[in-house]
Amino acid sequence: MNKSALRFVAGNGLLDRRAFLKSGYGLTLAAALGLSPAGRVLAQGEPPMPAWMTRLGGADSDYGSPAAHERQVLRQLQPSTAQTAGFSIWHSPLQHQRGSITPSGLHFAVHHNGIPAIDPERHQLLIHGLVERPLKFDLERLLRYPMVSRIQFLECAGNTAANALSPTARDADCQALFGQVSGAEWTGVPLSYLLREAGVKAAARWVICEGADGGSHSRSLPLAKLLDDAIIAFYQNGERLRPSQGYPLRLFVPGWEGNVSVKWLHRLEVSDSPVFSKDESGLYTRILSDGEILAFGFPMEVKSVITHPSGQQQLPELKGFYEVSGLAWSGMGRIAKVEVSADNGRSWAPAQLQTPVLDKALTRFSIPWQWTGAATTLLSRATDALGNTQPSRSEWRSRYAAHSFNHYNAIQAWRVSSSGEVENVYA
Repeated sequence: MNKSALRFVAGNGLLDRRAFLKSGYGLTLAAALGLSPAGRVLAQGEPPMPAWMTRLGGADSDYGSPAAHERQVLRQLQPSTAQTAGFSIWHSPLQHQRGSITPSGLHFAVHHNGIPAIDPERHQLLIHGLVERPLKFDLERLLRYPMVSRIQFLECAGNTAANALSPTARDADCQALFGQVSGAEWTGVPLSYLLREAGVKAAARWVICEGADGGSHSRSLPLAKLLDDAIIAFYQNGERLRPSQGYPLRLFVPGWEGNVSVKWLHRLEVSDSPVFSKDESGLYTRILSDGEILAFGFPMEVKSVITHPSGQQQLPELKGFYEVSGLAWSGMGRIAKVEVSADNGRSWAPAQLQTPVLDKALTRFSIPWQWTGAATTLLSRATDALGNTQPSRSEWRSRYAAHSFNHYNAIQAWRVSSSGEVENVYA
């Protein structure tokens, strides 16, 4: 076997994955590239087994916990700023995760008015307005309806706001910059069942959805979308919703900005027009570069990020083989392809998509990379099934006013120095 058999498919060492798999990894790959083996040679006289293999282990617990050595992998509370005053925002540690499902305890969360302590025995859901039969449900009755389960992402409209606003790239890790997106299995009752039971009137076009938190967070949503694929969610990743995710029930609207998936849902008012609530009239309205206002722009645009290597990480070897991997998603549908560049966009190579590639879900991508040790910049660029592709940062900024930051989806760049340090940069 020789180096050419590995098929470098783009500049600065990106490898063809199929050829890499056929190479046999380990010694075969190392020999082909003139490297030392990745594994450590067993030292003479080294003990054949560690101490924990010589005695019985400890007891388990009634609710599983992470390993003691992984307890530093936690959500991160975003410091309060002028844009987030009054909110609490918890970021998911994307750089420490693999696959495409976020554990419930690490799922990002944004709270406008804190977390209400709701008694599920007293909580009710009201459907009223332009309906033939106003209805009120308690939790026990709602749980009788047939349910569906879907693996889909949830992303805050303000995810990656720092890269949208800051004139210079902020020195931050992947969690701080991208941690307001997560993927989970959501289980609940299709909202269409309840709306049809109430009998939606012909004039109905919108639904005002209100939560039972102290500030009564509410959003006006198109009736057509809620009849299409929205659910009343009771479960996340197979267990009942946690309080930070809306226990005992929340609205879940696939692919749309996170704030419309109203937590602690208690009221649905069917209407012929939007109500222009506080948040939808201010926080979640985007201003374009020409001064025009973009209201009710709900779907989250196609986006991707390399999670490893990523910001503030340190590559352990100053050259050698690494896997470049990350996540891609689109509120418009499935991810069609992800391309990776290891030379600041001069050349691109197709990454492998981890299957199954699901509708409006996080999709894991990866590509082998033989790093030469020279300083370089890593980029990822996703395209969805409708042909939407991520823009450059300059393209995105040209569309919006200088103070706009919601729905930022520009290509992310990570600079890898010759000493193996990784930092956030603008390409």
